[in-house]
Amino acid sequence: MLYFGGVGLALFLCLLLLSKKQKTVADKILAAWLLVIGVHLLLFFFFKSNRYPQLLGFGIPFPLIHGPFLYLYTRAVTDRALSAKTAGLHVIPFLGTFIYIVPFLALPVEKRLYVFKHHGVGYETFNLIISIFIIASGIAYVTLSSMALRKHRASITDQFSNTEKISLQWLQYLIYWIAVIWLLVILDNDDLVFGAVVLFILFIGFFGIRQVGIFHSQPGNPPLRTLIENETWNKEILLEPVPEKPKYQKSGLTADASLLLHRELKQVMNNEKLFCNSELSLSELSNRLNTQPNHLSRVINEQEGKNFYDYINTLRIEEFKRVATSPESKKYTLLALAQHCGFNSKSSFNRYFKKVTGLSPSAFMQTTQDA
Repeated sequence: MLYFGGVGLALFLCLLLLSKKQKTVADKILAAWLLVIGVHLLLFFFFKSNRYPQLLGFGIPFPLIHGPFLYLYTRAVTDRALSAKTAGLHVIPFLGTFIYIVPFLALPVEKRLYVFKHHGVGYETFNLIISIFIIASGIAYVTLSSMALRKHRASITDQFSNTEKISLQWLQYLIYWIAVIWLLVILDNDDLVFGAVVLFILFIGFFGIRQVGIFHSQPGNPPLRTLIENETWNKEILLEPVPEKPKYQKSGLTADASLLLHRELKQVMNNEKLFCNSELSLSELSNRLNTQPNHLSRVINEQEGKNFYDYINTLRIEEFKRVATSPESKKYTLLALAQHCGFNSKSSFNRYFKKVTGLSPSAFMQTTQDA
């Protein structure tokens, strides 16, 4: 009953994805994957319940398709979807195996039953080869998917100041779970394998359907927080005017233009405190500075020695240290001050504060009181 319920859930989630009005490439891949998982689970259910023996053997190639789907889905969710032609190459082992076993599938049901009941008698070499291929496929695609996710995380720190909602930690857990399923495959326990698959359907259905685009255009950004904008210690720090800068050419950024852009960046950050916008992105900031994102990213990397994520969050920490030590801040909680400075969660604030200062926020406040 568990397996049949998993089949129903997989097909329901597949239809739910296909009914979305604005389907992404990731949605389409996930829908196809859920359909394949449902069919695979259904074949196993028939095998376990001794129903429809004429379908015996059709499930043999299916373990070779789940690894490619995991990788293709990971690439699509991180907005690095492969072309249809390249994606098709990953399906070749599955299709090749299916074609290879056609003669076996054409055998009478009685002969196929005999082979299964006698542990693949007459097909020992094929069983060994397919087992090696399945294990190798699992290891290879779990590795490739993990590498793709790591590249994604490195990329978003160059473009976003808040990565909690787009770091895809759930996808990393999903990859881990796939690895566990493959370990169970190696241990040759089909009941545990397909029981884990049912749980996998629940997990990927919940998170996959909720997943939205990451690098797509975002709606209007929220205004800067005004929690304590009228306090005397939050006044703008004025710098001397910066002369109008030239338009940066696509051919590259000159040393003088880089210094000029860096100077304007510092002025804007000090005067407008754009880092207090918790959703600030490289694209938004480059638009504000009338430059290209790659130029701004290069300036931050070279002049500040940081990626965009570290640069913005370091400014947020410095702002927090400034406002938190002011007498006017005593009427606010540390979390309220952190949110004012651009952090959108207590966990991210505590984690980054300790990374920068080596202290927890409360320990830092204690040292300032003792001083």
